[in-house]
Amino acid sequence: QVQLVESGGGLVQPGGSLRLSCAASVSIFRLYAMGWYRQAPGKQRELVAAISSHGITNYADSVKGRFTISRDNAKNTVYLQMNSLKPEDTAVYYCNADRRNWPPFGSWGQGTQVTVSS
Repeated sequence: QVQLVESGGGLVQPGGSLRLSCAASVSIFRLYAMGWYRQAPGKQRELVAAISSHGITNYADSVKGRFTISRDNAKNTVYLQMNSLKPEDTAVYYCNADRRNWPPFGSWGQGTQVTVSS
């Protein structure tokens, strides 16, 4: 059973930064590919960033150069550092963990709201 708990969302002005965290309750975290997805109102859920068990990363074109995904295997946690935020980044952000697929599309967290507005 995989449990994921996201935190770090909130309201930020355009150009600001936020760091999301996802704590995973899994038996061997280092074997999981981890990802961050987001879903804006009226839109489909989309992959934002992913990191493999070997540290290989993948980003959506819309966030390249602004967002950074990282993981701390000792803490069973994956992070998403978001800089230069734009109003179009407003969405619910979801964490995902998957031992078999790349990009990850397995277990989901409950989501954390990110709102970028002045």
